[in-house]
Amino acid sequence: MNIAELQAKLLAAARANPPGDRVPYAFEKRVTALLAARPATDPLVLWVRGLWWAAVSCAAIALLCSAWAFFHPPTSTGVSDLSQNFENTLLASVDQGDQIQ
Repeated sequence: MNIAELQAKLLAAARANPPGDRVPYAFEKRVTALLAARPATDPLVLWVRGLWWAAVSCAAIALLCSAWAFFHPPTSTGVSDLSQNFENTLLASVDQGDQIQ
């Protein structure tokens, strides 16, 4: 639909219906005064709110992962323990030194 045509139709409809007596005197001025008195939104507030939501969601994910790791016991499928392999590798030179003497 053409914007100019729509505007003309809306203006004609508004002119055909005069304002009623139900609206209090200077109502529009009170509404515009309230809108003007409204404080401007601070963009920093939006960032802080978003970062708090992110922190809460990260904490929830960490708790879920911790619970899953705690309640889901590891299954032994023949895979050796990494801590034991690491300790054996580090102490291999010490063990060889004790055997030489």
